[in-house]
Amino acid sequence: MQLRFLGGAGTITGSKLLVERDGRRLLLDCGLYQGLKQLRLRNRSTLPVASSSVDAVILSRADLSHSGYLPRLVELGFHGPVYASPAAVELCRLLLPEAGRLQEEDARVANQLGYSRHAPALPLYTEASARQALQQLQPLDFGADLELAGGMKARLAPLGQALGAASVHLQSATHSLHYAPGLGRADDPLLRPPAPAEAADEVLLGATYGNRHHRLADALARLAKLIGRTAARGGTLLMPVQPSGALMQVLHGLAQLRAAGRTPELPVVLDNPVAVEVAALYGRYPELTRTVPEGSASMLAGVGVASGADEALELARQRPGSILIAIEGMAHGGPLAQHLKQLVPDPRNAIAFTSFQPAGTRGAALLAGKPQVKIHGGWIGARAEVVSLDGLSGHADRQGLLDWILRLPQSPLHLYLTQGEPEAADSLRQAIAERRPWACSVPEYMEMANIREVLASEEHGVAAGA
Repeated sequence: MQLRFLGGAGTITGSKLLVERDGRRLLLDCGLYQGLKQLRLRNRSTLPVASSSVDAVILSRADLSHSGYLPRLVELGFHGPVYASPAAVELCRLLLPEAGRLQEEDARVANQLGYSRHAPALPLYTEASARQALQQLQPLDFGADLELAGGMKARLAPLGQALGAASVHLQSATHSLHYAPGLGRADDPLLRPPAPAEAADEVLLGATYGNRHHRLADALARLAKLIGRTAARGGTLLMPVQPSGALMQVLHGLAQLRAAGRTPELPVVLDNPVAVEVAALYGRYPELTRTVPEGSASMLAGVGVASGADEALELARQRPGSILIAIEGMAHGGPLAQHLKQLVPDPRNAIAFTSFQPAGTRGAALLAGKPQVKIHGGWIGARAEVVSLDGLSGHADRQGLLDWILRLPQSPLHLYLTQGEPEAADSLRQAIAERRPWACSVPEYMEMANIREVLASEEHGVAAGA
């Protein structure tokens, strides 16, 4: 068995792990890169192996950083099945066509304003090609065994963090691998905690928040104060959210604050109708959530739903202190770019990021206090208040990651820390090394790991990857 880290290495985006055994190829995740230009350019590249040679894909979740490259893979010749949990399949059916539509719209705007270096600017893929790729999706229930080519068997287990998110356990006659790229929180108010770690020869764990601690109560207290400040200034609070992740946590948090009288009665506007469909999914999968179906629907009570960015901004501006929840589709485009362009220059407004902002994104630049951000080819002065509310993220923090990994039933031969920027991943590596004498490493992009070589090294007393 051989592993190739084609994404999610050195960055939290572009998740792709190629598993090869006996001449057969399995791709775990098929995500888009976001952030730094040198990363985004990889979206336009082909895989180092022919797409047609990949036998199957298993998606750990529906987020674009895990699923968004799938239409491109299909266009390049992949024709095999794509497996994901039933909830993740439904989310993909909502999110992938929307991603294609937004890319078409971004290309249209780029051509209209003339800021693209390409003539003409073209989308990575279209809404139509995304819908075509959806035909290859197949739901795989949690706990069900799936026989794969190359003598491998796969099984999914709930991982929390986002509806339908899953770990993938691979088993062959002689080896086992456990892939957990985005661990949820044990104290998530909406989703059930992640399933316990399974014993495996190789374990791959996402390290997005490997150097951070966050608490929901603190995040809600900070959010309440931010809403109060923004309302007092007569501004608009923009909250970008991932539709399959932080969207429901934010709606739930706002509902809690209103019910407790900690915030004034202010209008809340969603900038995309897809958010309503995502909320409805929570009601259809009660076994994955802590809420009853009626609870999911109640979070949308009194929330305005706009048909697009222009209407959303207009609704939000009608009353001072409005809260505009923006669906993060493509980090470098879509309605969110329009919102930022209009709201960032005004010091009365505020921007609250609830998820990790990768290096090279506008969110990372704003959180770093940059005086300007580039939007639609021009530099926009950044005068709005900008805060990070990591505590509203569904991701496990450093302690949650350690608690989960240290409960492994047996010591792995090798632990790989993926889905994290270098500082976060290495910080978690050091914390694990202080507690366990395990071979643990942070893989690099395109790194290859031959599992037979790892096993041979272990038999000779050498820590693999050291």
